[in-house]
Amino acid sequence: MSFSRVNTSAATLTKNRTEGSVTPISGMCVTCVDGCIGMCEIGKSAYRGHEVIYPQPFGVITTAAEKVYPVDYSHFNIMGTAVGAHGVKADSDKAIFPAVKLEVAFGHDRGIRFRYPWVIPGIGSTDIAKNNWEGLAIGSALAGTGLTIGENVVGMDPEAEIKRGRVVDTVDLKRRVKLYKDYQRDGYGAIIVQANIEDTRLGVQEYAIEKLGVECVELKWGQGAKDIGGEVKIKNLKKAQMLYDRGYIVMPDPTNPDVIKAFERGTFKEFERHSRIGMVTEESFAKRVEELRKAGAKYIFLKTGAYRPADLARAILFASKYKLDLLTVDGAGGGTGMSPWRMMNEWGVPPVELHSLLYQYAKRLADKGENVPALALAGGFTFEDQIFKGLALGAPFVKLIGMARAPIAAAMVGKTIGMAIKNHQVPVYIERFGNSKDEIFVTAGSLRKELGDSEFEIIPTGAIGLYTYYERLAQGLRQLMCGSRKFTLEHISRDDIATLTREAEEISGIKYIMNLDREKVDQILEG
Repeated sequence: MSFSRVNTSAATLTKNRTEGSVTPISGMCVTCVDGCIGMCEIGKSAYRGHEVIYPQPFGVITTAAEKVYPVDYSHFNIMGTAVGAHGVKADSDKAIFPAVKLEVAFGHDRGIRFRYPWVIPGIGSTDIAKNNWEGLAIGSALAGTGLTIGENVVGMDPEAEIKRGRVVDTVDLKRRVKLYKDYQRDGYGAIIVQANIEDTRLGVQEYAIEKLGVECVELKWGQGAKDIGGEVKIKNLKKAQMLYDRGYIVMPDPTNPDVIKAFERGTFKEFERHSRIGMVTEESFAKRVEELRKAGAKYIFLKTGAYRPADLARAILFASKYKLDLLTVDGAGGGTGMSPWRMMNEWGVPPVELHSLLYQYAKRLADKGENVPALALAGGFTFEDQIFKGLALGAPFVKLIGMARAPIAAAMVGKTIGMAIKNHQVPVYIERFGNSKDEIFVTAGSLRKELGDSEFEIIPTGAIGLYTYYERLAQGLRQLMCGSRKFTLEHISRDDIATLTREAEEISGIKYIMNLDREKVDQILEG
């Protein structure tokens, strides 16, 4: 059985000539014919070279691996029960699913409050993020959940003012923070500013704290999609040269006269901008945390990716030792931007394995009486059943689930529907619900009542799309929690799920479904 597709993918706009007959190991057509124009990834690489490393078309897509892992969250099932209730009186008139509470509080003083137990863990300088930020920011703020401004936003902003290597003013970052804060309600949610090595050199987080009033900042070690720094494609020569001057790795060199001539001739149409990789040491980590606290950061997070187990151990130990407020761990295969396609498929520790190791390490620290920060899991989560399973797998340490591609999809669909309404071109598939925002979006009535007519009318439909998607997740999660008789998040436990395979049991430590409740069963049957 092959877990990977090789040599052909929609992500690289490639396909096999003999789609029905492909060699599993290489992904090549069984018969590779002299005279083929090169539709497969090998063939396309013969004339476009390194361009084929990345998913395409850049700027209008998000991407995630298509590798099928041996174990994933579908190998777990949620366990319900007919007995009792936790977090509410065991009374059929009180233990109803609308009574389930989804609010979560975390941080050293439990001062961060979310209405729902999820967060968007980092959307940075890619076009797909920038072009959908209104929907993401306003929708997240209205829903009372967290949103993270990812890496390189300031460095990529041509209007950012940088003096002596430090940022003193911005346009894009200021806009992103303001959009969220303007719609934040009753203190719920948080806007978080993330930083990689490039952002740290520019002083982005200090600027965000001092000038923009940001309380939450996040250090970034990596993500589930790649083990190198972030990258984007640049179609404009002047912008490529600006980024080169700001210290980014830009390929090919946009200041080289021969490269400039080749670009102007149309030999290539895009430059690549890469970030450097960080070099983690405990000394530098401790120093950076202290710097941020002195700068006024109220809450400090860390996000790490699908690195080897030793790096995960470092992440949770450092987060514990230096009393961070949240540690987000992102499993392999995810991605919202321009991660190299083969890297996205073939690099890193997959989500279930990584999250299981995280639980083991957290428990070891807790058993020794050490501080364990709030944990968040990321890596392909999309719906309420997966959210429940993630919270259960990591209970009691996991407080949040990180999602990026799914919220972006919801915001993009909402935005597209809004454009269709404006142009009087609502597709038949959607037109059956109506032709206006109030008819199409099921949450429009409650939002209009809460915000008032004038404010509701100016909210972008991308934000309504995200808000409505979150409303669906919330109701679905309440139903699942009610069925497990868990009416608050802190009552979710590891025995609320069971594994369907022995391999999943071995990896996660969650009981195999045929062994679940054995002691209770014996007590019941033996009287």
